[in-house]
Amino acid sequence: MIMLKENKILNPELAKNVNADLLPTDERIMDPLSYGASFMGGCVSIGTFSMGASLIGALTVAQAIIAMCIGCAVIAVALVLIGNCGHKYGVPFTVQARSSFGFAGLKIPGFMRGIPAIVWFGFQSWVGAGAINSCLKILFGFSNMPIVFALFTILQVALAIKGFKEIKWLENVSCVFIIGILIYMLYVVNTKFAGQIGNAFSGIKGTWGMPFWAATTSFLGIYATMIVNASDYSRNLKEKTGPAATGSIYTLAILPVTLFMGLIGLLVTAATGNADPVVVFSTTMNSKVLTILTLAFIAFAQVTTNVLNNIVPPAYVLVESFNMKWSWATIIVGALSVVVMPWRLVTAQSAAGLSLFTRFYSAFLGPIFAVMVVDYYILRKQTLDVNDLYDKDHTPFKGINWAAVIAIVVGSAVSCLVMDLSWYISLIPTGVVYYLLMKYAHFGNIDNFRKGTIFDTADASAEEAA
Repeated sequence: MIMLKENKILNPELAKNVNADLLPTDERIMDPLSYGASFMGGCVSIGTFSMGASLIGALTVAQAIIAMCIGCAVIAVALVLIGNCGHKYGVPFTVQARSSFGFAGLKIPGFMRGIPAIVWFGFQSWVGAGAINSCLKILFGFSNMPIVFALFTILQVALAIKGFKEIKWLENVSCVFIIGILIYMLYVVNTKFAGQIGNAFSGIKGTWGMPFWAATTSFLGIYATMIVNASDYSRNLKEKTGPAATGSIYTLAILPVTLFMGLIGLLVTAATGNADPVVVFSTTMNSKVLTILTLAFIAFAQVTTNVLNNIVPPAYVLVESFNMKWSWATIIVGALSVVVMPWRLVTAQSAAGLSLFTRFYSAFLGPIFAVMVVDYYILRKQTLDVNDLYDKDHTPFKGINWAAVIAIVVGSAVSCLVMDLSWYISLIPTGVVYYLLMKYAHFGNIDNFRKGTIFDTADASAEEAA
């Protein structure tokens, strides 16, 4: 068995040689209310519009609502499971992953988490810039998407550079009116396009089969990236907040926003044939004031989501992998978000493609989730020594944990057999393979495995020889 030793205090001598952005949190700046507000603001994703649009022709409105609820419930539970480590020990995802993947191996889950975030950052920045551009055109007759997009991306990067204290302020302010505007948008869609919506859904019988469960995967997949790096957020939550309270916070923050945005995307696209909410709300409102208000909300929503969910995680990965400063990491993330050519992702033809992309990367993020859960809860019994997570020279987590890599390969291969359920079906194969390899195959030297040193076979053999 792995020897368990708990220690939450990092040796000051070790701390001197660690990037300050990766050190355990010394100040918990978010109370439960503030934490919930952050998640509510961070979950206002335009991608949810697209996921809703992709359900047209497959599900009834009632089935779509149930699918969203199931997806959100799974998300809340998964966030609690992964985020417990960060909340308990104050460490970010890239440090937490060292215990299951090793110091070198953590780059694998890091980049698998970072790439989808950058794609979504670019996608949502382009949509937000489109909303701003439409406002400028209405007010001043000015229209220049490339310039607006560039400035909008720079603004988001600048906000993220300030770190979580500024993010907390931004998300708390946004929470004040997010739900109100979403209710208004849904009301407008349902009243203005009532006839078209009724016709669009009149012949749809729906199904409780594969398309229904694929829909839950799509909505779950939007947050599958956020699940993996839950510790990046939970490490800032006040320490006395228990798992039940944290799960309630996630549910109350994520569910209403997802329901409103998913339904708006579904109904708008069914009525107009256009999956881009910016185009719909900039061309169908009868009031200039209401049009500008709605478009401004869409733009602001992208800021709150991108800063929390799509800049912070890949920035941590870059800080960890290349030992760079936080400011440079966020700038590079912004630059990469342009490279993905988001203007090609917002077309009506891309709604189905984005849904497929979401399910595809979920096939890899589900296995990462499974490895981390089995490692932390079953093998380590929620017990870690933070010194082992930071001491590169004497840690038991040197190198790459090939048990985790093999488990991810197996889980991803299985999940790709049924892409529509990728996240779900990857969990059990991955978890079982990882557990068996760690417990019985003894990756590394068997004696060192019993002590918890399971990652570096070469070092273990050298110690034995000595």
